[in-house]
Amino acid sequence: MNTIQEARRYLDEARDILREKANKEDGYYLNTKYVKMAGHTAYAGVLVALDGFLGKKGKGRKDVDWYKQQLAPFDKKLRNAFVGAYYTLNLSMSYDGNPSVSIAEAGLAEAENVINWVESWMAEELKIS
Repeated sequence: MNTIQEARRYLDEARDILREKANKEDGYYLNTKYVKMAGHTAYAGVLVALDGFLGKKGKGRKDVDWYKQQLAPFDKKLRNAFVGAYYTLNLSMSYDGNPSVSIAEAGLAEAENVINWVESWMAEELKIS
């Protein structure tokens, strides 16, 4: 399975968790346990896509600052989409369990933006090669 397919699989799984388990009512999810799980899953998908694009760090673990630094030279929109996904999916949803449906939708949209950018970059690289 290639990197983009794997990243999209994570996003699909996050959507399934929200749809099937988080119990949406009046614009909010009632079960924050599943909001946290979905946020973590979707953010992992973003990292899968970026790791396929950026490669290995070298020593130590990658953190959000490393990703921001690596993405800065490529595209400001990509960096901003990553930061948005980080704050929304990882912090707001995964850690805080923010129950707002609109917040979850915004985070998933940012994840899609990152994955789509990486996918189009990889397609361009294949054309050049």
